[in-house]
Amino acid sequence: MLGNLPSLDGVIAQSAQSAAGGTDVISQASLVEPLQRINEVMRPYSIEFELRESTSRLVTRIVDRDSGEVIRQIPAEEVLRIAERLEELRGRLIKLEA
Repeated sequence: MLGNLPSLDGVIAQSAQSAAGGTDVISQASLVEPLQRINEVMRPYSIEFELRESTSRLVTRIVDRDSGEVIRQIPAEEVLRIAERLEELRGRLIKLEA
């Protein structure tokens, strides 16, 4: 199944072309389908990936196959909340005087 995923070289080449054109390198929307396919392949290994819309951060979870309980999450929820809060405060933390 992993053979059906796009090659890393192709993704890098597309990113380089986009960067040369001055557009965003990889959009969040373009990652949704590949992440879904990766999740399908990794499901038997109890690994899940999620792209958070609010922060555009990738979250990795190790889950119990039987109960669905999250065993480990990287980054942890606390870290994600801190990052979101810091993002809200950006620009307010440092006040530059002319």
